[in-house]
Amino acid sequence: MAKVRIYELARDLGVESKEALQAAQELGFEVKTASSGLEPAEVDKVRARLSAPSVAPAVPEAAPPAEPVPVAEPPAKPEAAAPIVAPEPVAEERPVPVADEADEAVELLAAVGEAADQAEAMQMQIETGISPQELGDLIDRPGTDIVADLIQMGEIIGLNSPIPDEALELLGESLGYEFEIVVPEPSSAVREKRSFDDKADDLVPRPPVVTVMGHVDHGKTTLLDYIRSASVVTDEFGGITQHIGAYQVVKGDSKITFLDTPGHEAFTALRARGAELTDIVVLVVAADDGIMPQTQEAISHAKAAGVPIIVAINKMDRPGADPASVRAQLTEYELVAEQLGGEVPTVELSALTGEGVDELLEVIDLVAQVEDFKGNPKPKAAGTIVESQLDVGRGPVATVIVQRGTLKQGDALVAGPVSGRVRAMLDHSGERVTSAGPSAPVLIMGWSDVPTAGDPFDVLRNEREARNLASAYAEKLKEAGQVIPTARERLAQLLEQLRTADDAELRLIVKADAHGSLEAIRESIAKITREGGTISIVHGSVGGITENDVSLAEVTEAVVFGFNVRPDPPARRAAEAKGIEIRTYQIIYEMLDDIEAMLVGRLAPDEVEAILGSAEVREVFKVPRRGNIAGSYVTEGTIVRGAKIRLLRAGVVIHTGSVGSLRRFKDDVREVHSGFECGIALEGYNDVKEGDVIEAFEVREVARD
Repeated sequence: MAKVRIYELARDLGVESKEALQAAQELGFEVKTASSGLEPAEVDKVRARLSAPSVAPAVPEAAPPAEPVPVAEPPAKPEAAAPIVAPEPVAEERPVPVADEADEAVELLAAVGEAADQAEAMQMQIETGISPQELGDLIDRPGTDIVADLIQMGEIIGLNSPIPDEALELLGESLGYEFEIVVPEPSSAVREKRSFDDKADDLVPRPPVVTVMGHVDHGKTTLLDYIRSASVVTDEFGGITQHIGAYQVVKGDSKITFLDTPGHEAFTALRARGAELTDIVVLVVAADDGIMPQTQEAISHAKAAGVPIIVAINKMDRPGADPASVRAQLTEYELVAEQLGGEVPTVELSALTGEGVDELLEVIDLVAQVEDFKGNPKPKAAGTIVESQLDVGRGPVATVIVQRGTLKQGDALVAGPVSGRVRAMLDHSGERVTSAGPSAPVLIMGWSDVPTAGDPFDVLRNEREARNLASAYAEKLKEAGQVIPTARERLAQLLEQLRTADDAELRLIVKADAHGSLEAIRESIAKITREGGTISIVHGSVGGITENDVSLAEVTEAVVFGFNVRPDPPARRAAEAKGIEIRTYQIIYEMLDDIEAMLVGRLAPDEVEAILGSAEVREVFKVPRRGNIAGSYVTEGTIVRGAKIRLLRAGVVIHTGSVGSLRRFKDDVREVHSGFECGIALEGYNDVKEGDVIEAFEVREVARD
């Protein structure tokens, strides 16, 4: 039969738990707390002890008060009073006290019992959310016993599930403890730039982490695929390797870690979330195309990260390859190749044939040796989430790169609002590993949910601590989400900094409609000066304002300026969500006046624009006496008859005017909402083409602060 808990027996008898515990201890049973169990025979004896009349009054009736009764001739009345109770072991070692001595003995025994009970009911601080297993470890009891206690109390709690605070208090009373439930302080270091303060003696060389960037179709993916296929040994399952978003290759005696998330979009997305993972950037430039718009963006993003750049001049197998021209173009962006007396390594290669790829790996290894990248493998692991997804059969999985310490199977870890335990780790070839040191990429299984790419992860002491920190961070995110500053508020903060700082820097991202405009703006901005203030152009290029520009502005804390260009809808939505200021102009001197005013912290616009809606031109109809009608689809907001509009072609402003007429089928209408088709005639303007975007807006006056 199952054991009976002392507190259950006390409840049945209508006595306090400590009284039942004291009786059991007096009978010599090995019990420590009110949650201790008794065998059925022991229950009967405790029940009889608690139900029997008091022993102390019976002693005087059994023997004369003057003479003690020998042990060999015990008094008859106590035996008759409790015939089924086993004699206490100590009764054979000393004479039974009589009269006053008996009273003193009973009082002494009670005092000792109370002291023991008070000692057991010790105070203990317990963190909220503790599991039965963790509580059992703290009080030296099996976790399964804690689960059984909770079930007796009506609480069905798993061995590793959190115990509700109310149940924890009642459980403490039944176990003879007074639990003080405390809430751990949320970490103040969540999602900050990773900064590790390690002793020099603890640091050892680690592989560099490399990101490949460049213009679309210049061969980023082809290069990564070639390096991966040539350097990674496939497993036995049909030669299919495990894609985990990052992998390591061996070059000589060294290793190189590649982030298999090519492109400056992913690179900047990681940086925007506080992850400074990349040690080296490989910039891929096609030898027959040269520097292209996305190449310029990649250069700006790499420079903003402040990491070494290696230029891979790709497609050398093509007839029109001209590496000398590429090196000359790079100088326009302050990247001077070693062949031209600069410090930027360049390697000529063909990712298609593999020619020159080995030399690229050698150059990466050489740069890594010069930079002397090091990490500390000793402490608990910390690093960054690179990729994550919900995998069928495996549950939430995430690829991480360890930046410090050594990650081990079984470690409890937290990444933002998600916690977990390393149930299994796989390397890029699909092999199971039990540990991973600095710069190592591994796929982790065992998360409570899918973590977010870019979030830092940390190994903690146990799952409870990880859960608590994840919960605290989720609350922090919720609070932060309610107070995201608007672009106007962020601009006001920037202006205050520029006005009061002794050494202020205004960072700009400049987009223009043509190269001539961009160069004129650059030259004019260079002439704007202020004592104790500087202007730096983080990125400047031709074309409309994109979401990538907004991401770069977020990372570098820059303001986006556009001349005769507009942000596309994704860029506008991203800017609103992140509080990024985008300012557009059609007159250069107005832009320069505002930049100069901003540098001294005195920009205060009287008017702001509000976008009403956008429509995409899908077909152009020529109507006699009415000119061209733009058959359009409203993609967002509302197009209103008579509203001011801009006609955009590839993000560049072609015309500014107003809506002359607006029709739905044969009917004239006042407005057309998102999701509907319409015909739009622009007032006094006919040069409309398929693919153009019509952006309706209004100008509102804003009171000066």
